Amino acid sequence: MSNFDLTGTVALVTGASGGIGSATVQALADAGARVIATDMAQTATVAGATDYRPLDVTDEDGWAALAAYVDATYGRLDILVNNAGISVTDAIADTSLATFRKCMQINVEGIFLGIRAMADLLAKSGADRRGGSSIINLSSVGGLAGAPFMSAYCASKGAVRLFTKCAALEYAALKQPIRVNSVHPGGIDTNMMDTIYARYVETGAFPDEETARATVSAGHALGRMGTPQEIADGIVYLAAPAASFMTGSELVIDGGMTAQ
Repeated sequence: MSNFDLTGTVALVTGASGGIGSATVQALADAGARVIATDMAQTATVAGATDYRPLDVTDEDGWAALAAYVDATYGRLDILVNNAGISVTDAIADTSLATFRKCMQINVEGIFLGIRAMADLLAKSGADRRGGSSIINLSSVGGLAGAPFMSAYCASKGAVRLFTKCAALEYAALKQPIRVNSVHPGGIDTNMMDTIYARYVETGAFPDEETARATVSAGHALGRMGTPQEIADGIVYLAAPAASFMTGSELVIDGGMTAQ
């Protein structure tokens, strides 16, 4: 069996309708996993998904109901990909408290609630799988370094980075078979990035979206933006037995952005 084979596993991906989310669902399915896709819409078709369930990641009761559904329907959960998130691009002076809190709720509290709701099921499933179960939290290069007009977003992604490490150490200390790692994408060609370009123009950081896109692309050592597939491939690695000795770590997939 390949170290990247996920046959027999069950995975859950939040924010599955977005660029990275949908690519991740397909990549996990291609590796053999049955994938439960979740997002805000009541119904959605996500390529590669075995199942779709609506979920607001900030809803504690919604997570509890989803955990009960997964247990009753599949009897296991091997992989949890906490991908749902939003971006906030604004000057600190123009960022409302409500906006800051919403960013933290979705990007950080959503991960906390998801891990807490699914931990027992992940631990049970991980007991019979090499490398145990895998939790993969989407952070960002914004969780490693600051950026102007991105204070709320970077604060939330920095929190994801450290929460991931704490969870990894806690499950290891408890001898529970759950690995926890974070993924830190650089600039990726998605609708979210298009929104960020537009907001950069509105804040006056760049004269137009073309300049914003070119400047962000040039910030990568490889001179280009990444693709959702390139992030999804890294997520499959963390989910697979190939990463069985990896926990509490940061997988930075940023085209050399943070190496400079």
